[in-house]
Amino acid sequence: MTKDLARELINAGGHFGHGASKWNPKMAPYIFGKRGNIHIIGVRQTIKGLLVAKKLVAEVVASGQDVLFVGTKRQAQKAVEDAAAKSQMHYVSQRWPGGLLTNFRTIRSRLLRLEELEAMEQNGSLQQQNKKHAARLRREMRKIRANLDGVRRMARLPGLVVVVDGRKEYIALKEAKKLGIPTIGVLDTDADPDTVDVVIPANDDSIKAIEIILDQLAQAVAEGKALAATKAQASPATPAARRARSRRTTARADEETPGEQAEPLVEELEDIPPAAAEGI
Repeated sequence: MTKDLARELINAGGHFGHGASKWNPKMAPYIFGKRGNIHIIGVRQTIKGLLVAKKLVAEVVASGQDVLFVGTKRQAQKAVEDAAAKSQMHYVSQRWPGGLLTNFRTIRSRLLRLEELEAMEQNGSLQQQNKKHAARLRREMRKIRANLDGVRRMARLPGLVVVVDGRKEYIALKEAKKLGIPTIGVLDTDADPDTVDVVIPANDDSIKAIEIILDQLAQAVAEGKALAATKAQASPATPAARRARSRRTTARADEETPGEQAEPLVEELEDIPPAAAEGI
């Protein structure tokens, strides 16, 4: 499976980075070399980051928390919406609403306003308003729907934020960091890896590569839900049991580092020929 995934990413151009003059030196560990004036991302590093990210996604979902997919650049919008629909999670694909995480209560009030306007439209009271006022209310409804439709089912803060292009989604990453929410980022060679907790180095301008990566994360969400259902059937659901399980999970997370968690997952990469894995 890992070999096939590596080939898919290479065929999608996921290993092509930005021009060498635009790189961020902090991305050096994820860069294999240069072809002409273009940096080449190490596909082994992409697969390794993706495997760590999938493990984190599954654990977060299994603990009962939600995932928020964020990608407002044109190349990522459809992939983000498809991944959120497939995993039944939340997304932001048009514009990041400032304060979505740090001012969540206000955002929820705007969603309640959207529900109020939609109810007015359905029961006919919107049509009873004068023409100018009705047009203003419809514009307000369209604006709220365009910006917040992907998070209208998000009744609480997410347990994990996944972004495509860390440079463009820097506000989302800042808000998540301020609240202590873990983050996963699909980052190109011009990004800062320190802004996210788990780096998936890849070409964030390749529509196909973004689709492949987000589809894998959506599958991890499904795995997390299945794991949660299995745990619910196998263990008592008393508050005391949940608290004890939460303490054990926290202690285990403190003892393990992301690198240690990734090592058993990337052993299969050793069988990939270096030339094929790096797309050279």
